[in-house]
Amino acid sequence: MTVEKRIGVQRAARYFVAGDLEGTPEEVWFVLHGYGQLAAEFLEQFAHLHRPGRRFVAPEGLSRFYRAGTRGEVGASWMTRLGREDEIADYVAYLDQVHAEVLGSEDPSGVRVVVLGFSQGSATALRWAALGRARVERVISWAGDVPPDLDLGRLFGKQLTLVAGTRDGALEAGRLERESARLDAAGVAHELLRFEGGHRLDRETLARVAG
Repeated sequence: MTVEKRIGVQRAARYFVAGDLEGTPEEVWFVLHGYGQLAAEFLEQFAHLHRPGRRFVAPEGLSRFYRAGTRGEVGASWMTRLGREDEIADYVAYLDQVHAEVLGSEDPSGVRVVVLGFSQGSATALRWAALGRARVERVISWAGDVPPDLDLGRLFGKQLTLVAGTRDGALEAGRLERESARLDAAGVAHELLRFEGGHRLDRETLARVAG
């Protein structure tokens, strides 16, 4: 007979910070990369949004792997279907810890927190906003799914934006519109944006979203 046992462990994780790093920020963006990406590379795509008072934080998924074979480029992942409940709990706790460290002794009520998740990071962002301890004001779900098991009522009061390219091969046709309809049915206010392009961040649309 085989019995599965589980144990909690402490491990090291990393995150990257850019933008205005002096003093107390007015706005902090937590940007969550997609499957197989790395946080530092992902963070570079937000350089054109830097401005005084705005800080960007890019945590990296806790699971790293070789993108092809057993050597070469490395990517990171937020979770898989194996042990999914544990992995969700782990990354929610991890993101809460990053948030607490970034804000430090600052009064969190005085800092606007925005979370953007791309692709796999989209579900991660939505779960963290709904289940974490951080007070998230805005969530941007970019080229990803709204988790089907998420209690959408936990998103009430948050400014929610869904974004995807018109030629995004990673999303089945009509997926974003169905997600939007599901949110409408749950009474969750949100904005739906499309841009001409595929499965990627779009510079002009990102600038529009950021304001």
